[in-house]
Amino acid sequence: MSVWRAPQGRGRGDGERSLPAMPLDQVLSRMKSSYSEIDLSSAESSLQSVAVYAATDLIASLVSELPLDVFRGRGGERRQINTPSWLEDPDGSGQGLPDWCYRAVMSWLLRGNLFGEELQRSSSGFLQQVELFHPDRVSGAMDEGEIRWMVNGTTIPTSKFLHRRVNPVPGVVLGLSPIRLLASTIGLSLTATRFGLQWFQDGAHPNALLINEEVALDDDQVKKAKARFLAALRGTREPVVLGKGWQYKPLQLAPEESQFLETQKYSQAECARIFGPGIAEILGYGSGSMTYSNIVDRDISLLKYAVGKWIRRTERVLSEFLPRPQYARFNRDALLETNTMQRYMAHASALTNHWQTINQVRDTEDMTPVPWGDKPYVPAAGAPADQDPEQEE
Repeated sequence: MSVWRAPQGRGRGDGERSLPAMPLDQVLSRMKSSYSEIDLSSAESSLQSVAVYAATDLIASLVSELPLDVFRGRGGERRQINTPSWLEDPDGSGQGLPDWCYRAVMSWLLRGNLFGEELQRSSSGFLQQVELFHPDRVSGAMDEGEIRWMVNGTTIPTSKFLHRRVNPVPGVVLGLSPIRLLASTIGLSLTATRFGLQWFQDGAHPNALLINEEVALDDDQVKKAKARFLAALRGTREPVVLGKGWQYKPLQLAPEESQFLETQKYSQAECARIFGPGIAEILGYGSGSMTYSNIVDRDISLLKYAVGKWIRRTERVLSEFLPRPQYARFNRDALLETNTMQRYMAHASALTNHWQTINQVRDTEDMTPVPWGDKPYVPAAGAPADQDPEQEE
């Protein structure tokens, strides 16, 4: 996909523009020959890196699996309403909202752009059905100051085309792809993996030495000794008897001496950090032990610095499927799941300080409401937990 500049004006004098905004293609072409023909021209090729796949899958899964709520109003006037049916399956494929959100976030993560075709809008003008396109199948060009979009070579009307970008750069229509921008880092990771595989598979080095320290052997004697030794190993597995002066030395790769293993560990951590602070540590590429306090802080940092921006971007797109002033919000509390004791302590604090009612707490715990649970909680001395305090009077 080319990266091209936004129109500077809308007059016919601008003509057609398809100039590259930056020489990324040239960088990629040089990189291929330097990294064992690593090709990152398709979105999925970068997923050969374990760290890239794990990082993108983690972010996309967290966003897509969060519960989605629809609201109207702000502050004290905010009211939750039922999620409309079209938002539960944005492309009408029957795969549902989580599947749609996962594909949308992966498209942003791998290519920096989300592309789709508007299949249906309501009479009020909000979206109701959008089919997403694979980002590598989309291309575009400037034609007389207007953007002309094509999918697999077929032009899509601009009025029906949906484009939402991330990592924007002034004067450039498309968002920056982190995979293309940091291709050398990912290429190093894949090359280290391939080198390790070649080391253990291809026999790029002999796996052992059979040495006679007392007799100088000619070529025929060397071949006969090797043949007898291999025949014993591959045949009946009987003991090998070679005579005087022979010594067998297996060649093995000690992990602490393997430079490419250290390179692989470092490059995988760098690949994970492409997608946000804390991702490498979550995936186990960090150093040091984790205490309970560290884990709590890590989860908060993950939401705040790495996943939060993808949640907000997805919310903005999904809010376009709703009539104003309705809007969509993911329930972030589901990402910060706590143990039972912590959850009950939080409920007790909410009830004591009167910013939640008993029925709201019961709804959070998937329990049926009670008739007296919509009033502020005021515990009565000696009253059973499941009894209305007012019934004792």
